[in-house]
Amino acid sequence: MDETVGRRERKKAATREALHRAALQLAAEQGPDRVTVEAIADAADVSRRTFSNYFANKEEALFHADLVRIRRLLELVHAQPLDTPPWTALTRAAEEHARESEDVDPLWLAQRRLIRSHPSLAAHQIAAYGTVEQEFTAEIARRLPAEPESPLRARVLAGTFLHALRAATSHWTDHPERSLAELVRAALGYVTAE
Repeated sequence: MDETVGRRERKKAATREALHRAALQLAAEQGPDRVTVEAIADAADVSRRTFSNYFANKEEALFHADLVRIRRLLELVHAQPLDTPPWTALTRAAEEHARESEDVDPLWLAQRRLIRSHPSLAAHQIAAYGTVEQEFTAEIARRLPAEPESPLRARVLAGTFLHALRAATSHWTDHPERSLAELVRAALGYVTAE
């Protein structure tokens, strides 16, 4: 039974990845505003209904890899020892994540450039990151003492952290000659510099 479940999960992951790649490819060729869910499903050789089993809309399909990456970062933060100060835990996790990401998927890099050139996609990304920011806030809050100011502190730390990462990633998109890990380290260092 485990083998059947494993095979089914691999097939689902492959379908999700095929839909994501088809969405990116079509958006790169036609522009994101001209891409339809039907075209993505056709390009991935699945039905419209199958598409709907994986993504609510084309934006979700386009941002799939981005959300996978940010969820991996959240896992790395969660794995830090609980007694590690919040900013240290965030920084260590971000540096490890950047090292894991040294071999960047060219499609992900293309996605970053695509997002910047289309404000409608940027709006979707901001909304998606808002949800993730809440999860980072909760992770930081569990590392803080139970004090009246801790919820606000957790929100500020989460927002600052994610914004620094977005700034580093955006800069790296324009200047890929420097490593992402180096730029992430620098951006997070600027936040704590006097």
